[in-house]
Amino acid sequence: MINYDDNRNFYRMMLNSQVTVTIIDAEANSTVVATCRDLSATGMAIEMPHPLEIATNVRVSVESANSNVPALDVCGKVVRVTEEGSGCFLIGINISEID
Repeated sequence: MINYDDNRNFYRMMLNSQVTVTIIDAEANSTVVATCRDLSATGMAIEMPHPLEIATNVRVSVESANSNVPALDVCGKVVRVTEEGSGCFLIGINISEID
């Protein structure tokens, strides 16, 4: 891409939206409310009060602000975890499936 210096194949859209994260586990799925900071065609970054393990499978649901637009539901895997501050973790998710 011309003049695109972020080394990404897709642009990231900056967000500040509440999302529901379902941690997919063989024993029991748990659900957490988080904040989506950015979103692209292949990944997203969410902010949570606790870390997730790398390679954890998750389902993320982003509700639509417009009733004419359906919610975005994606499945993916945690690929990055960065502590941003006390009780604040930025979780990078690689999207593998969009519903």
